[in-house]
Amino acid sequence: RAHPLAMRFPSVRFLPSSAAPAVVAANARIAWMARAGNMEGARATFEAMPLRTTASYNALIAGYFRNHLPEAALGLFRRMPSRDLGSYNALISGFSLRRHTLPDAAAALASIPLPPSVVSFTSLLRGYVRHGFLADAIRLFHQMPERNHVSYTVMLGGFIDAGRLDEARKLFDEMPDKDVVARTAMLSGYCQAGRIAEARLLFDDMPKRNVVSWTAMISGYSQNGKLNLARKLFEVMPDRSEVSWTAMLVGYIQAGHIEDAEQLFNAMPEHPVAACNAMMVGFGQRGMVDAAKAVFERMQEKDDGTWSAMIKAYEQNEFLIEALSTFRDMSWRGIRPNYPSVISILTVCSALAILNYGREVHAAMLRCSFDMDIFTVSALITMYIKCGNLDKANRVFNMFEPKDVVMWNSMITGYAQHGLGEEALGIFNDMTIAGMAPDGITYIGVLTACSYTGKVKVGREIFNSMCKNSAIRPGAEHYSCMVDLLGRAGHVDEALDLIKNMPVEADAIIWGALMGACRMHKNAEIAELAAKKLLELEPESAGPYVLLSHIYTSTGRWEDASKMRKFISSRNLNKSTGCSWIEYDKRVHLFTSGDILAHPEHAIILKMLEKLDGLLMESGYSADGSFVLHDIDEEQKLHSLRYHSERQAVAYGLLKVPEGMPIRVMKNLRVCGDCHAAMKLIAKITSREIILRDANRFHHFKDGFCSCRDYW
Repeated sequence: RAHPLAMRFPSVRFLPSSAAPAVVAANARIAWMARAGNMEGARATFEAMPLRTTASYNALIAGYFRNHLPEAALGLFRRMPSRDLGSYNALISGFSLRRHTLPDAAAALASIPLPPSVVSFTSLLRGYVRHGFLADAIRLFHQMPERNHVSYTVMLGGFIDAGRLDEARKLFDEMPDKDVVARTAMLSGYCQAGRIAEARLLFDDMPKRNVVSWTAMISGYSQNGKLNLARKLFEVMPDRSEVSWTAMLVGYIQAGHIEDAEQLFNAMPEHPVAACNAMMVGFGQRGMVDAAKAVFERMQEKDDGTWSAMIKAYEQNEFLIEALSTFRDMSWRGIRPNYPSVISILTVCSALAILNYGREVHAAMLRCSFDMDIFTVSALITMYIKCGNLDKANRVFNMFEPKDVVMWNSMITGYAQHGLGEEALGIFNDMTIAGMAPDGITYIGVLTACSYTGKVKVGREIFNSMCKNSAIRPGAEHYSCMVDLLGRAGHVDEALDLIKNMPVEADAIIWGALMGACRMHKNAEIAELAAKKLLELEPESAGPYVLLSHIYTSTGRWEDASKMRKFISSRNLNKSTGCSWIEYDKRVHLFTSGDILAHPEHAIILKMLEKLDGLLMESGYSADGSFVLHDIDEEQKLHSLRYHSERQAVAYGLLKVPEGMPIRVMKNLRVCGDCHAAMKLIAKITSREIILRDANRFHHFKDGFCSCRDYW
C-alpha cells in the first residue's frame, strides 16, 4: 500500500510503516559491523536487505571509508538510486580520512547539489586539521557561512596541535559556547607547551570539570616534572577513572620513579590494559624483566601495546631469543603488529643477524603498510646491513623518499662495516649534494670507513674539515675513530700524541682503540700504558689484560704472559667467552669456544671439523699458535684453534645451509688471525661464500680472499 505522503513527494522513497523498524535495525547492524572491521558482514547484511534506504547506502559508504576501502565507497556512492545531504557528508568525511584524498573531499563539498550544511564544512575542516593543513583549515573556517560548537572546537584543536597557543587562546575567547571539552582542550594545549601556570588558571576558572579535565591537569603536572603537585591533585579528585590512575602511573614511570609507580599500580582498584602496558614499559626500562613478564602473564586481556611492551622489555635488556619467541607467539595468535613492536623485532634481527626472519618481518611490514614509515624503514635498512645483505639494504634505501639523516647514516656505516670505504665516501658525497646536513653520527661512519680501509690522508682531511667548517664539534667518539685510523695504519705514536692533546677526556673506547693497534703492531710499551688507563676506567674488565697477554705471547714473552694471566685470575676480572651463532631452520644455533659437545649434533660437527682440518693441511695451511694465549705445545695449540666458536658455526653451516647460499655466522668478539686465515681457505676449498660478522665489522670470504683485504 502506498505511503500516504507519496503523492505529495513523488521523488522521495517512503517505506511502509511495517518495514521501517527492520530497515533501521539493519542499518544499525551495518554501522556496527563496519566499526568492528567486519566489512564482509556489513556488505552481506546490506545485500540481504529486501528494502534499502539512502541511510543504508550511507552507512555502508561510511564503513568502507573507515576500513580503508575508498574505491568501494566511491563505487557504491555512484550506484546510489538517490542521494541526500548525508550521502555527500559521508563522502566528504571519508575522503578527509586520508591525506592524499583531501582534494577529493574539497571537490565533493563543491559538488553538493543541495545547500551544504555546517556538518559538510566541518567534515572537510576536520580533515585539514587532522593532516596538518592549518592554512587551508583557517581559510575554510573563515569561509563557512555558519559555524557551530564543533567547528570551533576542531579549529581550536588545529591551533593547539600546531603549537600556536596564542591564536588558539584568541579563538577560545571568541567562542560563543565554551563547554568542558573546549576548556579541557585549551588546558591540555597549555600543558603540552609547558605553560603550566596558565593551564592551572584555566582549570581553576572552569565552572564545571569532568574526570577528563582533572586527568589533563594531572598529566600536565606530570609531564612538566611536577609530580608532587600531580599527586596532590590526584588525591583530591572527586572521581577517578582508569585513565586518571594510568595518567599518574605514567607520570611516575616517565620520571624514572619506578618504586612509586609500582606502589600506585598495586593500589589500583583495577588494572586496565593501558596501566599494565605502562608498568611493563617502566619495568623494562629499569631492567626488571621478570617483573614485566609477571604483569604480562597475569593479564587476562592483551592488546598490541601489551605484546609490544613485552617485546621491548626483552629487546632492550638483551633477552633476544625471548623477544623473538614473543613476537612469533603474537603473530601466531593473529595480533597485528604495531610500529614499536616491528622496530623492536627488527633490532633483534639485527643483533642476532637472522636474515631469514628479518625477511619475514619485512613481508609483514608490506602487508601492514609499514613500509611507508620512515622509522620502521630505517630499522629495516639497519637490519639488512647487520645481516650482511648490503644489496637489499641499498634497494630499500633507494626506493624510499624522502630520506632522513638516519637513513643516510645507516648506509654510510653499513658500507664502512663491510669494508667498502670508497662506496661509503660516495654515499657521504651524495648526502651533501642532496642538501642533507651531516650530524655527529655521519662523521663517525665516514671516519670508520677511512679507518677500515686504511685511508689515512682522507680521514685526516675529513676530521680537520669537521673541526674547522662543521657545526658539529668533535667528541670522544670522533677522536676514537681517529685513534683507530692512525693506529691501524701503524702510526701508534701519533695516535698516542692525539690522545694526549685532544680537548676531551679520553674514555675507555679511545684507550681500547689504541690497545687494539698495539696488539696489531706488537707495541708492548704503549699497550702497557693503555692497559693501565683502562684499569682505571673499567677496573672489572679483563679485556685489556687479555690483549696485553696476547701481545706478550705473540712476542715470546711467556713469563710476562703468565704473570698477566695470574693477575687476571687473582682480580677475578670479567672475561667475555667467545661465542658464535648461525640461523638455520628458524632457530639460532649457538656455539662456544672449546665447548663442542654442547650442541645436540656435535658428532657430525666434529666429523666436519676433522674433514676441514685435512683439507686445510692439503691446501698448505699452518696453524698460527701465536693466537693461543697459553704456553702449551703445538698439538694442544692446534686443538684449541680448531674448536674456536666461529669454526664450529661454519662447520655446522657447511652441513646444513644449501649449496649456493651464503653461510652467515656471527661472533661476539673479534675474529682471531688464525681463524681469519683458515676461513679464506675454507671458502676456497668448499666453493662456498662465508659471511662472518664479528664485534667490529663484516668479513666476506670467497675464493680464498676476504673483503677486508687482510686490513682489519
